[in-house]
Amino acid sequence: MTQLNASLLNQTVVVIGGRSGIGAAVARAAAEREARVVAVSRRQPAVDHDAKIRHEAADVTDEASLRQLFERIGPFDHLVITAGPSVSAKPLADSDLQHAQQAFDVKFWGTLRAIQVALPYLSARGSITLTSGLLSRKFVAGQFIKTTLNAALEALGKQLAKELAPRRVNVISPGVTDTEAYAGMDEAQRAAMFARTAAALPVGRVGTPQDLAAAFILAMENGFISGTVIDVDGGGLL
Repeated sequence: MTQLNASLLNQTVVVIGGRSGIGAAVARAAAEREARVVAVSRRQPAVDHDAKIRHEAADVTDEASLRQLFERIGPFDHLVITAGPSVSAKPLADSDLQHAQQAFDVKFWGTLRAIQVALPYLSARGSITLTSGLLSRKFVAGQFIKTTLNAALEALGKQLAKELAPRRVNVISPGVTDTEAYAGMDEAQRAAMFARTAAALPVGRVGTPQDLAAAFILAMENGFISGTVIDVDGGGLL
């Protein structure tokens, strides 16, 4: 049986990290395509403003929490994981490796843990889409944690595309994207950083969550894409 391109209509999409940033944009984009969307975050929002999106709470570092989550959700079609920690740039000599371990526990081991727990519920013709980042292949001083973490996720995506077939597994690699991830910066500093980045990119701007959401939708809907890293970085790797 071949796997053809399919609409998300009436498909169930689970977005881990779906409360904010890129994950929230993916959840909204899938809901606009009439998917049944479950947005997962560590904490349940106090108020649910979007009737089209079901919100659930779970912690990717806690296996019991994930098991309870997927028991509540039941069978589903697509798993998207965008959750990840904030990681500061520091040279190795000045770094606390415990922070590196914590970052891996959330973004790498948390991703692997979520996939393992989700598998019994995931459609045999479903998909998994992970999130890395351009630093997996763009080497910048002080970014050894992000580089190794994102490279590990990209390797994992390719390995699982073979192991879990005919389920499809892909990885979206964002460049600099204007999300809440930069909310901790002073507004003027953030604007200046975005301006410098935009000036260095062939497209002349930084990314938006909607730019990234379109790539996740493509990965879910196109039945001939598997084992692929999709760069959505404005030409940042050039």
